[in-house]
This record gives sequence, structure tokens and C-alpha cells, in this order.
Amino acid sequence: MIKYTLRRLLSLIPTLIGVSFIVFALLYLTPGDAVTATMGANAPKEAIEATRESLGLNDPFLVQYGRYLKGMLHGDLGTSYHTGQGVASTLGNLFPNTLKLASFALSIAIFFGIGFGVISAVKKYSIIDNITMVLGLIGLAMPIFWSGLLLILLFSVKWGLLPSSGFTSFKHMILPAVALGFQSTAVIMRQTRSSMLDVLDKDYIRTAKAKGLGEGAIIGIHALKNALIPVITTIGLQMGGLLGGSVLTETIFSVPGIGRLMVESVKTRDYPIILGGVMFISFTYCIISILVDILYGFADPKVRAKYK
Repeated sequence: MIKYTLRRLLSLIPTLIGVSFIVFALLYLTPGDAVTATMGANAPKEAIEATRESLGLNDPFLVQYGRYLKGMLHGDLGTSYHTGQGVASTLGNLFPNTLKLASFALSIAIFFGIGFGVISAVKKYSIIDNITMVLGLIGLAMPIFWSGLLLILLFSVKWGLLPSSGFTSFKHMILPAVALGFQSTAVIMRQTRSSMLDVLDKDYIRTAKAKGLGEGAIIGIHALKNALIPVITTIGLQMGGLLGGSVLTETIFSVPGIGRLMVESVKTRDYPIILGGVMFISFTYCIISILVDILYGFADPKVRAKYK
């Protein structure tokens, strides 16, 4: 398992290099001038050209990318065009808010997703199961920006129960976390239901029933424990997806996080912030994926034996 973990950690290097190259190339080919957008269209052309030269933006693509890659490998993500501050420190200051939002959303998704998934599997083909599956389809089909605006309209504008923006208290976290975690809840619920249905048909479950064990013990001790093995992977992937989905959620609810900063940076063409944000989220996603694989190995003895 240790060798497997080391191999996965080493695979981070080519993965992040590939992501950085693609994003850097897309930003390089994007129409418009970042310096002009920062200094203003009325700025003297000489000043704009001098700034471009000082930032190295007149260099060939490969020279610019090579310089960025060298800095990235040393932990330097560049400097913001708009504020002049280091990208790494700027993202580091905002990352706790993004992580807090994604973690709260994932907690909601796990609690309701696994809970409703188990109930749906146990009450297979009942009214409860049908209602749960319909809600799951709605959760999968409804985009974050729509569910976020709907929550604001109902709970903030119409009923006045919860604040619609900010991130200073627990009440401020509820609506954005629910909006962000709604889709993940549906994914986890469907995966849990499918896994539970598969486990409930196993011979050892029939044996447990024949021994006279109660339904609660069968579901909680025997069925759910084995059904959660594939769900672990789904939960890990959802955590990575929630970090990416925070871009829309933070913008809608005015949460001061990396996602909102990236959207604002698109408007000002602050390319170092955009690229740094993508790399930050990509790195976090890769780390989560590795941790999920390790956890999967501990949960499933077959996987653990394979990588010994």
C-alpha cells in the first residue's frame, strides 16, 4: 500500500504539468490584452507596452510557459496583475472559506444521500422509493445556479429566514452549502441505493435473516458496511467536484472564496489568479483522489491485499 501511495503521489507531477499547460495555452490564446484591461483603454500605449515587457508578456509562448512552470514547481504561482500581490498567498487566504463551504456541503450530501439511499433500498418499489428517486433525478438535473437562486428567492426574499449573502456565521453557510450539496446528495443517494440493493441480495444477508437477526442489525451491521465500499469513491469524487462547483455558488451567494475570486479575475483578465486558482483546485482534487484510494484500500480487504 505504501508503494502504491508513493506511485500515486509521483503521478501528481505529470498530471499538474499537463493541466497547467492546457490552461496556460487557453489563456494565452484568449482574445484581448490583460495589461490593457488592467491599466485601462485610455492608458498611454508606451506605458502599456513597457508593462507588457516588464511582465514578460512579449516573450514567445514556450518561454512564458517555461518561466511559469519553473515558478510553479518552486511554489510560486506568480503575481496578480490587478493587486500586485502574490497569487499563492491570495489563494491561501481565501481557501479556508472554499474548503469550509465544500466540507459543509459534503456533510449534508453524505448525511441525506446515504440516509435516503438506504431507506429507498429497504423500501424498494414503494411510494417512498419512488419519491426518493424522483427527488434524485431533480437533484441531478437542476444546475447549481438555478437551485441557488431558488433558495434565495424562497428562504431570503419571501420568508426572510436566512441571509442571502456573506459568510460570517453559520446561518450564512446554510443556503450556499445546500445549493452546492444538492446535486451531490442525489449522486450519493443513487449510488447508496444501488449498492444496498446489490448487498441485500447476497447469501450472507439471507443467512443473517434465517438466524433471526433483526432488520436494524442486518441493515446497519452487515448490509450497510459492505454497501459503503463503492460509495466511498463516489464521496471522494464529489468532494473534488464541490471545490469546482464552488465557483458558481460563491458568486451567487457572495462568498469570499477562491471561486468568486476567479470569476472576478475573468472580468479583469487577471490571468495569474485564474491559472493559480485552477492549479490550486486541481492539486486539491488530486490529493483527495489519493486519500480516497487509500481509504478504499482500508475498507476493502481485497484491494488492500492487491497492493501489499
